Amino acid sequence: MFSSLSSSALNRRDAVKYAAFSITSAFLLSSCGVGTQNPAASSSTSQAVVDEQSTRTVLENLADQLRSSIAPNQKALRGPNSAADTPEIQPMVDTPTPAFPVTFKDFNGTEVTVKSADRVLALDLYGTLAQQMIALGLGGRLVGRVTSSTEQSLAHLPLVTQNGHDLNAEAILATSPDLVLWDKSNGPIVDQLRAAGVTVVVFDHERRMDKIIPQLKAVAQALGVPEAGEQVAARVQKDLDYALQVLKDVAPKGEQQVSFAFLYVRGTAGVFFVLGKGSGADDLIQAIGGKDVASEQNATNIIPATSEALVKLNPDVILTMSGGIKSTGGLDGFLARPGVGETNAGKNKRIIDMRDGQILSYGPNTPAVLLSLAKAAYSTPAGGQ
Repeated sequence: MFSSLSSSALNRRDAVKYAAFSITSAFLLSSCGVGTQNPAASSSTSQAVVDEQSTRTVLENLADQLRSSIAPNQKALRGPNSAADTPEIQPMVDTPTPAFPVTFKDFNGTEVTVKSADRVLALDLYGTLAQQMIALGLGGRLVGRVTSSTEQSLAHLPLVTQNGHDLNAEAILATSPDLVLWDKSNGPIVDQLRAAGVTVVVFDHERRMDKIIPQLKAVAQALGVPEAGEQVAARVQKDLDYALQVLKDVAPKGEQQVSFAFLYVRGTAGVFFVLGKGSGADDLIQAIGGKDVASEQNATNIIPATSEALVKLNPDVILTMSGGIKSTGGLDGFLARPGVGETNAGKNKRIIDMRDGQILSYGPNTPAVLLSLAKAAYSTPAGGQ
């Protein structure tokens, strides 16, 4: 699914610093409004820090909306629904000053020494690493973004992915990063980047509830701000505990418990998968109080979404990414994919979508994501029944 970087392109690291890019980069970074750390920026202002009470108020409002909108008969619901976008990640601490150099072992067990983090790329499939940098007050050091980094505060940054989530070698090199945060979800690039002199820190690629806090702390360590990591982690854990308790209290139970399957789709050709046990989708479904039929049928990680597989799963509800539905030509195109229309979810058009950069991010925004997704799954759709 992902393309690797070519060695020849990486060896031309110095040759691809285009003058036009340098001028454009300086302009964009000066207008980003998310920090003063990047030396390429001529001027910028710090993004406001969101305080703990403001975050809790947002979550409480989402919880109230969820409680008041749950339909009495979940099995009788008809029609699609979209989860509302959650508030974008903002810094949770004042901009910290990194302490370098810092040496540690990354997720692969490789000893890494980070000497600088002035120009950072956060490369992962779900946009999690970039969100964590923003929460830590260091979003202003990002110099590029992946497709799933859909935050408005990052919209000015150049994309380093193409054709969905494929990594683009020249786009990566054009940002002249001194540090790359990476996990295995977005292509094999570590050896090539390190050969080009870029420091790369590898993180755990699994997305699960119990890995949100450890990864956040690991990112803070790599950026030389462990104390800020502890502060942000404590806040996120409290918010996560709150959201999970709300969901435990209100999610349909017994015969009304809803069965879900998470489908990943891109376009109208071969990119069509069921996300099973260990993919992160299973934890998401469990967190909102649903039954993950893929895990129950021993589907692990990612398997092809064939007609036979979908009919066997036969979920009440299908979860997917908004960008995936759009890429198929809209809801009708998605329902026309082989096997979808033969499931209970397809017959009832019970398709729940959420923005790509949110639904599986497993980061600081996850508490709000869970509440918003549950509301979309358990409330009567507009025009539905």
